[in-house]
Amino acid sequence: TMAHSKALVVLENFIGGKFVPCSSYIDSYNPSTGDIYCRVPDSGKEEVEAAVKAAKNAFPIWSSKSPLERSQILNKLADLIEHDLEAFAQAESKDQGKTITFARTVDIPRAVYNFRFFASSILHHTTECTEMATVGCVHYTSRAPVGVAGLISPWNLPLYLLTWKIAPAIACGNTVVAKPSEMTSVTAWMMCKLLEKAGVPHGVVNVVFGTGAKAGEALVCHPNVPLISFTGSTLTAQRIMEKSAPHCKRLSLELGGKNPAIIFDDADLTQCIPTTLRSSFANQGEICLCTSRIFVQRGIYSEFLKRFVAEAKKWKVGNPSDPTVDMGALISKEHLEKVRSYVKKAQAEGARVLCGEGVDSLPLPPGNQKGYFMLPTVVAEVKDESCCMQEEIFGPVTCVVAFDTEEEVIERANSVKYGLAATVWSSNVGRVHRVAQRLQSGLVWTNCWLVRDLNLPFGGMKASGIGREGAKDSYEFFTEVKTITIKH
Repeated sequence: TMAHSKALVVLENFIGGKFVPCSSYIDSYNPSTGDIYCRVPDSGKEEVEAAVKAAKNAFPIWSSKSPLERSQILNKLADLIEHDLEAFAQAESKDQGKTITFARTVDIPRAVYNFRFFASSILHHTTECTEMATVGCVHYTSRAPVGVAGLISPWNLPLYLLTWKIAPAIACGNTVVAKPSEMTSVTAWMMCKLLEKAGVPHGVVNVVFGTGAKAGEALVCHPNVPLISFTGSTLTAQRIMEKSAPHCKRLSLELGGKNPAIIFDDADLTQCIPTTLRSSFANQGEICLCTSRIFVQRGIYSEFLKRFVAEAKKWKVGNPSDPTVDMGALISKEHLEKVRSYVKKAQAEGARVLCGEGVDSLPLPPGNQKGYFMLPTVVAEVKDESCCMQEEIFGPVTCVVAFDTEEEVIERANSVKYGLAATVWSSNVGRVHRVAQRLQSGLVWTNCWLVRDLNLPFGGMKASGIGREGAKDSYEFFTEVKTITIKH
């Protein structure tokens, strides 16, 4: 109906400090109802060209500002987002399907903190200097911004992961062309409305909406975009690497995970069980750091399983705007089907589904019957070779298996192509250090999960990515270093 289409949010690209309409649009759905909720520009070469041009024109002025001037602008932007925290949280929850509670307590506060953190860290970097007295030379380094940064962010933590790229990129003096996921573009568009008020000069931050195949491709292939920072799937990253090769682009790629939790029989289960439930099912299991393989030492295997399943069954799934629900909707109909298909494959292979998908019924409120919901699902007796233990599922599904020895579990934990995050549960401090040293994983949490200090390197090994992000690492990625030698 006409009335219905009027209510749709229509997004526009943000180029050179202005909102620019697009000639064609993509429908974006509200995952909790299955209805079309907004229309997103279907940008391509032309729009990306205009955005890169605007970013290139803004670069000389922005890069010549002092770190302090840029820092003040980043802090102002953080304040403005924080002032509208509730509106941002509501939009993120509606657009992505995550619970309002998660958006309110995790996504939007973290987006605010990303700007504050880099506004501060940019003031504290130093360069190196060494002397060679014998030949009368002094060497020192200087760092300068690189140019136009292409930033491509995913749909699971939309504003959180977008700002984690924008903040260091502009703090270092680069200008930006960003492409959020076409499935979750609303909060990026809302942020654009605050840029001028924060004092961000026109053209410093440009946002082009659209698909990876069209808008993302145009950005990655553009000769005037020397850097690409991407968070998303390993498959897309391979394409980005191919397309970047002719231009020798600098890449930072944060990709998938198949993250193990290793639970030794001396683990404190009162801490371990609630934390492992969160690490498996938080944000519908749609976080690259989520646990999807749980290895439990045989001595406590049956007790762990019994308690873990009992607690998983207590999780409430439903309307994301209900503050009492623990889990909202998955991002799309296609993604829900994909996640379900893994559970079916596990069953076909003889694994046991202990709760969730296909086992328990999921009552939904009247308005959410067509939404993309799924219960927290626990699968046991899965073989290590199974695709459910090898491939990233990215949904509320976790596999629990038994192990006997430390040696064995390290080998099994490392036997996947990914290496992003791992958790280890044990009260034996020597074992914790030994195991952490040997896991092929960029991040290892012991007796906790997702405790993050933005100063420290974040990123993965193997197929989980290239490069690291963090105070020092992001600074190094977003600047070009020069060594200068002076003979006196």
